[in-house]
Amino acid sequence: MASAGKIDKNKGMKAEKPSEVWPELNYEEWKDTCATLHMWTQIVGKIRLTLTPWTNHSWHVTLYLTSRGLTTSPIPHGRNTFEIYFDFIEHNLLILKSDGGQRVIDLKPQSVADFYRAVMSALRDVSIAVKIDITPNEVPDPIPFDRDEKHRAYDSEYANRFWRVLFQADRVFKEFRSRFCGKCSPVHFFWGSFDLAVTRFSGRPAPPHPGGIPHLPDAVTREAYSQEVSSLGFWPGAEAMPQAIFYSYAYPEPKSFAEAKAKPAAASYESQFHEFILPYDAVRKSKSPDDAILDFAQSTYDAASKLGKWDRAALEEKKPSLHSARQHS
Repeated sequence: MASAGKIDKNKGMKAEKPSEVWPELNYEEWKDTCATLHMWTQIVGKIRLTLTPWTNHSWHVTLYLTSRGLTTSPIPHGRNTFEIYFDFIEHNLLILKSDGGQRVIDLKPQSVADFYRAVMSALRDVSIAVKIDITPNEVPDPIPFDRDEKHRAYDSEYANRFWRVLFQADRVFKEFRSRFCGKCSPVHFFWGSFDLAVTRFSGRPAPPHPGGIPHLPDAVTREAYSQEVSSLGFWPGAEAMPQAIFYSYAYPEPKSFAEAKAKPAAASYESQFHEFILPYDAVRKSKSPDDAILDFAQSTYDAASKLGKWDRAALEEKKPSLHSARQHS
């Protein structure tokens, strides 16, 4: 029998406690770091936004999970590319260029203004010229990046916990995504709303979205919701809802969607946000967090697609017989 903490040769990996796989993420304990990190990711995301060709539904602006943090993925720059990479293990930001140029910025307590200046200076050092919109998106009372001395917290333990929750959610979301063969987004991280999401599309156009998202052009919102969607995500919380949650919503919201039965029992419909929510704490304390998330994802998609009269049969992924995964959609 393998002793605690040692590698089990039968599994090829070290056994982890549930609290290590799905760590506690109490919003009140890290809200200042959360707010600062939100602004830092906006700065990096806006660099990608500025230099990357537009892709439908703003898929060109997102960040992606990695085995150490979050990345822009390669960004075109002339005949070269570069990548900006948050490392939440070593706690630094890396700028890596295809011609060999690179810079490293420490992630530590510092103001958004200082972080902004450090990033832009590092880009100039490796001959990358870029000018971004310095007003944050999707937040009330935004402070321009170059003047933001308010947000300056960085708790490395909680930044690491946040990334660990994100990569576990990313893993489970990809399993859910694999059940669907219609148009579907990647699993990606939106720095504006500061959440991880994956979105399924019915294939039909949607009515114009009313817009009204703070500091986001209505034209961008309407293009993002130009087709019917069922969207699943993870959000770490904010003052409007100070807890980490999994969420699921439909646009347009079909009649009786709010009355649908979502699983597991801890899930509920939040009328203020017009979405189903599942508290992260309920997931991490459940017998099987993966199953809790997948049950939530499937039951809320079922409600959206059945009430919305999607062509579910045409959208179900039929995997080759050599693949053992179950059919769910």
